[in-house]
Amino acid sequence: MKGAWEYLQERAREDWLIGQDSRAFFELTSRVIAQLQEEKTRVRDRPVIFLAESDPIHFLAKFIAACATGCHLFLCNPTWTDSEWAQVFALAQPTLLYEKSTLLRPPLHSVLPALHSPLPLICIPTGGSSGSIRFAMHTWDTLMASVAGFQHYFGVERIHSCCVLPIYHVSGLMQCLRSLTSGGTLALLPYKTLETSHLLTFDPADFFLSLVPTQLHRLLGSPTLLTQFKTILLGGAPAGSELLEQARQLAIPLAPTYGMTETASQVSTLKPTDFLQGITGCGQVLPHAQITICSATTGEVLGVNQTGVVTIAAKSLMLGYYPEFVDTPRDVACFSKGTVACTFSTDDIGWLDERGYLHILGRQSDKIITGGENVFPAEVEAAILATGLVQDVGVFGVSDPYWGEAIAAIYVPTAHLTVTTLKAALADRLSKFKLPKHWIAVEQLPRNAQGKLNRQELRQLVPTDSTM
Repeated sequence: MKGAWEYLQERAREDWLIGQDSRAFFELTSRVIAQLQEEKTRVRDRPVIFLAESDPIHFLAKFIAACATGCHLFLCNPTWTDSEWAQVFALAQPTLLYEKSTLLRPPLHSVLPALHSPLPLICIPTGGSSGSIRFAMHTWDTLMASVAGFQHYFGVERIHSCCVLPIYHVSGLMQCLRSLTSGGTLALLPYKTLETSHLLTFDPADFFLSLVPTQLHRLLGSPTLLTQFKTILLGGAPAGSELLEQARQLAIPLAPTYGMTETASQVSTLKPTDFLQGITGCGQVLPHAQITICSATTGEVLGVNQTGVVTIAAKSLMLGYYPEFVDTPRDVACFSKGTVACTFSTDDIGWLDERGYLHILGRQSDKIITGGENVFPAEVEAAILATGLVQDVGVFGVSDPYWGEAIAAIYVPTAHLTVTTLKAALADRLSKFKLPKHWIAVEQLPRNAQGKLNRQELRQLVPTDSTM
């Protein structure tokens, strides 16, 4: 299998980076490779690189250089707070830190076990809904398995990508790697450019664009721009049925996806043709993955239309969470044999229908048990958003002496709004036991760059001395 540097060398004379100097990018990457090779000689081991570049071109060049020289690489969010950086430094110690085009050699401030691995690791941050940072350990092979699955599923040789997502997240990173390794072109744009400009410097007809639901919602005011793209991948967070229906009515070629950092992005996708025909869910499983639905209590595999835990086997599956590393990671050589070596039991609850299309109900850990009934926040949030009376909403359970848990909703109203009006609008949308008992209006909800709610921070918005 070719490596990142080999792919870039093959494209050294191509103008494959839209709006950028592709030759200057090649030369920048060459310089960083030379720098890292010197560092490997100095430390006599695999350097551990923390990559926290805010400039996407510098980030991508150093990503490729670190892969080319066999370094252990940790992708880092340049906007992390001091407390978040403290979490990260408590997990691993970098040999080098790239930040704002500056190379730093941080002093070791604690004694952590050395990172021993027979494979160079690409550690990608994930926080889930808890806000606690951890790293999913990938390799170049797991990332390439994801690219191959995408390529085969969509039946394209060259993948042209327009990336407006942060590339320290798996969703943004994989867009870059798909274009680099498939011979496609890549446009790296700030999201604001897409939101405020109706003119692109390239023809988007053959391009894949990836968005999160909050971005899609904002861009629906310019549907002509969105309908020009070949496919718009939608993921990162659950999308409300009202948002999806609005996109469908505007004939936007949407492809709702299901995937995660642990699987190097999507493992299930609804193709635009299915979406526009009114089919719901996350579509079919990509060829590099297998999805089964298992009982949450017994672990047995369930049948069609039976709801249980989403379990994934995939060639793109992570090796584990750093630093929970074993001496012998699963054998990536098995990829060439078309097999997968292990499975990952997710926190998601869903089912597979008769066509093998995946449907996600919600997260097991977010489930609210109120009066003995199971309620998933995603369903309640979608119903509230569908009223059109709120801009954003987060739902969770709070302790209640009578119900065990009561449903609470923190929302951003679209205008002056009373709770009575909201309840009346939900009367025909939700069963009575799913209606929130507590309501709090706020100006903004805590979401990350991918649009995911930080439910830990959400709970902190609840006044401690209030009955809501």
